[in-house]
Amino acid sequence: MKTFFILSIFLLVGACATKKYTAKIEDLKNSIELVDSTSVIKYAQTITADELKTHLYKFSSNEFEGRRVGEPGQKLAAEFLKTYYLDQNIMSPFGGTNYYQTIPSSFFNGKYKDSENVLAYIEGSHFPKEVIIISAHLDHLGITEDGLVNNGADDDGSGTVALMEMAQAFHIAKKEGLAPKRSILFLHLTGEEIGKKGSEFYTQYPVFPLENTVTNLNIDMIGRVDKYHTNNKDYLYLIGADRLSKELHYISEKVNKSYFNINLDYRFNIEGEAHDYYDRSDHYNFAYKGIPVIFYFNGEHDDYHRATDTPDKIDYPLLEKRTRLIFATAWQIANQDTRLVIDEHNELLK
Repeated sequence: MKTFFILSIFLLVGACATKKYTAKIEDLKNSIELVDSTSVIKYAQTITADELKTHLYKFSSNEFEGRRVGEPGQKLAAEFLKTYYLDQNIMSPFGGTNYYQTIPSSFFNGKYKDSENVLAYIEGSHFPKEVIIISAHLDHLGITEDGLVNNGADDDGSGTVALMEMAQAFHIAKKEGLAPKRSILFLHLTGEEIGKKGSEFYTQYPVFPLENTVTNLNIDMIGRVDKYHTNNKDYLYLIGADRLSKELHYISEKVNKSYFNINLDYRFNIEGEAHDYYDRSDHYNFAYKGIPVIFYFNGEHDDYHRATDTPDKIDYPLLEKRTRLIFATAWQIANQDTRLVIDEHNELLK
């Protein structure tokens, strides 16, 4: 009887503790107020399937020879991105016409030639030192032994053109008097396919201090549908959002529910998940440094890392909707009154 009484006390205390934490989470959710709803929709609509398609057919064409790190095709891809930002009058964080963060061959242990990350930048109006990084990798696998070009339309041409369109959308907003309150860095990373080397280099030699980096929203493959969603393609995998900042997770959820209602699938966000996707793309190097991240991903498909990953297989209306979601999430983080907080510093969770 005494044992039963003690056990009951433990169960009661446990239930109260659980309820208390649940209440804290509700307080956190309720504290998130969406900003500039009308403007978000207005500028998100400048991101179009037609423009994404035009960019992607060029970026994943045979002309770029599969964009292998350090090779001529990858250099052409970097030049293509630089030219785009120059034409759009979107500035470089370095100033002038230098959009490259050069990575020497020695960083690749001499196995690859010099390469470069490509960076474009929109300065914030209120908190310019606080920086949101939106990233995607520009490199791919090059040419096969049989002479076939690995076009990498989904991997990661889809993420690359998403960055281009989001940069344009933020730039249009700034020209019309609605600059983001926080700065945004559009970071096209090299060397992802050889071990996330471009993001590793950036986090070792950051252009902006890592302590001022608010979050990294990383995009790697968002133009296709995997085998789990053939009957409901309106989905997107999100990985990592709740690992360091519950606020980031609930911002993401609220933005999606308010504007898009995409099925956000978290099956690959489970710690210890067999595919280990959390460790496999560029966001990981930012998370390793304590920066909250979201990894946006459509899952693997039959053309993954094959020469058949071509732009004709991309679902452009779906790519448009997913890109608009990421844009709206970045808009919220950039424009809310307070900086995104990691859990250990979040007063609502203490």
